[in-house]
Amino acid sequence: MQTLESLLKKGTTILKDNGLEEAGLDAWLLLEFKTGKNRAYYFAHGDEPVSDETAAEYLTLIDRRAGHIPVQQLTHQAFFMGYEFYVNENVLIPRQDTECLVEQVLPFCPGKKVLDLCTGSGCIGISLAVLGGPAAVVLADVSGEALKVAEKNAENHGVKPVFCQGDLFENVPADLFDVIVSNPPYIASEEIQKLMPEVQDHEPVLALDGREDGLYFYRKIIELSSSYLADQGMLAFEIGYDQGESVAELMRKKGFQQVEVKKDLAGLDRIVTGHICHNGG
Repeated sequence: MQTLESLLKKGTTILKDNGLEEAGLDAWLLLEFKTGKNRAYYFAHGDEPVSDETAAEYLTLIDRRAGHIPVQQLTHQAFFMGYEFYVNENVLIPRQDTECLVEQVLPFCPGKKVLDLCTGSGCIGISLAVLGGPAAVVLADVSGEALKVAEKNAENHGVKPVFCQGDLFENVPADLFDVIVSNPPYIASEEIQKLMPEVQDHEPVLALDGREDGLYFYRKIIELSSSYLADQGMLAFEIGYDQGESVAELMRKKGFQQVEVKKDLAGLDRIVTGHICHNGG
């Protein structure tokens, strides 16, 4: 019979043999998920036997991870802004980089109306709803399957946003929002085939493909957003590391003011924000 220690060792070896860079970490995360034992317990009870059934289920997860299925899709857990979010193959896995977008927008949310376009798992809009005290939040996505995930996450976090399925602003309430936030697809089509297998093969292309130059959805959102933003309303994007000036210039050309490019924790351009003024001020 396998023990916690021998099972972890076996899982790590399988993942290493399949070329996974973080084999030890991934093997541990899956063991913790399958057994419910944290590290402190493991170090004190590494010789504890594991049932044959649990061991088999763990090794099945290891085999799937060896096939480059992301850990988060195997556990259906992703952590964002300190909260747990449900994820599956229909949504982009929340990234730490995106937390920078939430942090930039949070001060503008109290008592305001917020629209999260291309919401996916809902992690951005739901985090703003939980932490920012907005008056209302709308989550919009073209994918009905993604919205099912967002609905589950909203329920789990005790918030009640409005959900809209449609292409960008299609079916969004005819209202004026104080904040529009979006992490749209921004990878150029030809670059997708160069992504790591976990992303290229297992995350939804719909959430990745920014068309020919990666800027398609920025152009569309910037073009349409002024009709949905209140005076002095904010538009905030996550961007690719090399898209800051391009997106900022698109916003300036459409009349946005106070346009700024912000960096992430790695020092790379990650956020672009701007405000619209309808009254010439």
